[in-house]
Amino acid sequence: MPRGFSWIDHRFVRDRYISRCSAEALALYLFLVTVGDAEGLSYYSDGSITRLLPLDSAGVSRARQELIAAELIAYEKPLYQVLALGECPGARSRPAVAEPLALGQILSAMGRRKEP
Repeated sequence: MPRGFSWIDHRFVRDRYISRCSAEALALYLFLVTVGDAEGLSYYSDGSITRLLPLDSAGVSRARQELIAAELIAYEKPLYQVLALGECPGARSRPAVAEPLALGQILSAMGRRKEP
């Protein structure tokens, strides 16, 4: 892998975080994932971000608030941190795995089993 490589968790798309964010917020998120260190920390100032992204200072502020509300980043001036993805409220739920049933139990539940 190249030095400085970063990645985005597949759950960002699969669990639909991506569809809950504006284009401005997605641009800021991609930027922060790309420039963050191993702990997801970035010290880029809003001024630097506005020079590197097609956002003005109000756009950066809106995008930041959106990402904070989505629990994708934390921010305490001047430090940004990309957070690990948690359980997304809109995520597809996986079916629960039930204990295996005996064939007799299945037929009984279907009302087809005749008791002797």
